[in-house]
Amino acid sequence: MFTQLIKPCTLSDARIRLEPLSLAHEQGLRQAAQDGALWQLRITSVPEPEQTRAYIEQALAGYQNGHMLPFAVVDIDSGDVIGSTRYHDILTSVARLEIGYTWYAKRWQRSHVNTTCKRLLMTHAFETLGARVVGWRTDNFNFASQRAIERLGAKRDGILRGHAMRRDGTIRDTVMYSVTAGEWPEIKAHLTDLLNRHAR
Repeated sequence: MFTQLIKPCTLSDARIRLEPLSLAHEQGLRQAAQDGALWQLRITSVPEPEQTRAYIEQALAGYQNGHMLPFAVVDIDSGDVIGSTRYHDILTSVARLEIGYTWYAKRWQRSHVNTTCKRLLMTHAFETLGARVVGWRTDNFNFASQRAIERLGAKRDGILRGHAMRRDGTIRDTVMYSVTAGEWPEIKAHLTDLLNRHAR
């Protein structure tokens, strides 16, 4: 059953490890967020340094409530925590989940990290969990995030108007994307090709 398989696990390749998020990652996440002062960006969910523990606790509460599965992103060579990501809005009745709350230290942006993480997460979602659809959502003004999602090969589903509140109190529109199980084999080949070209 889809819901029974969604539990903490470690996903990895040769360079990146996604491990179950825990309070042990607090200091590592603080340091990652400080690389670029990422919490100052109004269109992201990166926690302010003093809110890092609460950020982790909220993610773990989401897991206990059955709608999230959070990860710390770790660079294998250095052992550094370089960001975070998670499955969220897990809908067991239709075998759908979304990938989000994703952020990386500034020095790791526009590198192999995002493509690697997405390939790991989608492989697990489609090939182990049996997901039918994997989705993404992002702020209508987060153009970098939109480009990154589209680069993965996800389809743009539409825009939810007046959908959520930003940290500064303004209300955002949300851009929705998805990949279906039927599209996954081609998307997986595409991501593998991107990573192979990046390694050259």
